[in-house]
Amino acid sequence: MRVVEVTAYGGPEVLRMARRPKPEAGAVPGKVRVALKAAGVNQADLRIRAGRYADAVGDLRPPFVLGTDFAGKLLDPAPGMAVGTRVAGFVPWFEMLTGDGTYAEMIWADPEWLAPVPEDVEFTVAASLPLASATAQQGLERLGLPAGATLLVTGASAVVGRLAVQYAHAAGLRVVAVAHEGDEPELRVLGADHVVTRGIPEDVVAKVRAGDPDGVDAVFDGALVGAELLPVVKDGGAFAALAPDRVPTAERDIRVETVRAVPDAAGLAESLRKVADRELITRVADVMPLEEVAEAHRRAEAGHRPGRIILMI
Repeated sequence: MRVVEVTAYGGPEVLRMARRPKPEAGAVPGKVRVALKAAGVNQADLRIRAGRYADAVGDLRPPFVLGTDFAGKLLDPAPGMAVGTRVAGFVPWFEMLTGDGTYAEMIWADPEWLAPVPEDVEFTVAASLPLASATAQQGLERLGLPAGATLLVTGASAVVGRLAVQYAHAAGLRVVAVAHEGDEPELRVLGADHVVTRGIPEDVVAKVRAGDPDGVDAVFDGALVGAELLPVVKDGGAFAALAPDRVPTAERDIRVETVRAVPDAAGLAESLRKVADRELITRVADVMPLEEVAEAHRRAEAGHRPGRIILMI
């Protein structure tokens, strides 16, 4: 089968198409095979490829296959799901550290990772959701804010941030979103109470302070800004950090939560249902064939367009 391997740490040019044996039915007890139709390109993929997380992956070294998000069809029966069921999920790449990701035609999956995809949700849309929705939901759970609290969401134009805005609004939070210029009207429709345009951290802090002089109760750092946002958090507030290299040192009794999402099939199934019912909006920036993965990484690094870049397989 076709896969994309990281042949060495470096730029997008280190990504190479390769061939690996197809998984054989029953070869891995407790796992099922999924024939992939789409896979998402995440920021973590870019950082792993560049070697920024080399110390965090233990003994794993190139060549390995990147990728967490996926959507496709079951090749083996799973509890409550027959062969051919349309499914989505994400591979907990960092927890497994096998180097077997979703930039591939076929993967092994734990049935507990899998949620059925409604017929009217395209594979490309489904593949944009699993890791992002789990990160947003679990990050907000870790923050544990009461209704009426004020949450600052950075990266609100991107997939994780947009979902965090919507989930936070549904939880009764007051949402301040940091987003690309031009996205303000849409984010207000999605639930943001106030939108400020992105910029250098000092400018963002000043803009937020203009509307919230006392600061915000918490930050959901979807843009991976890090410690430079701490001045906008109230004493005793909270900060959700989404990348291991962007975790601020706690100060002023601010609680720092490091969020690494774990698969949640039930939560993903509910999110997919809401997408099908137009109650939840995700964002796909580009859809590209697997063979163009290097260009997909270049576009993601350049901020080509906010949203998830999807590889068609």
